[in-house]
Amino acid sequence: MSNRDAYEQKLQAKLDEWQAEIDKLRARARNAEADARIEREKEAERLEAKRDEVRDKLKEMREAGDEAWDDLRDGAERAWKSFSDAFEKARSRFK
Repeated sequence: MSNRDAYEQKLQAKLDEWQAEIDKLRARARNAEADARIEREKEAERLEAKRDEVRDKLKEMREAGDEAWDDLRDGAERAWKSFSDAFEKARSRFK
């Protein structure tokens, strides 16, 4: 397996993990009081938007040639970091 394939698989696994966590946030939102439910749902929507950015970068990477792949990886790293930071912030607020 090439480094490229390994990286793409790692990113896909992380996306799957994040989706599971977003699903948990939504489940907790359904059981929360009205104000908390609204806030958690908004947070889930924000996280999904950031997740979609990472998913789009992964798709671009899979379709890119070897020369463009390194540049796209850098963009994916930035999107990944942004999502990861937002996710950790949401997790700490809604424990």
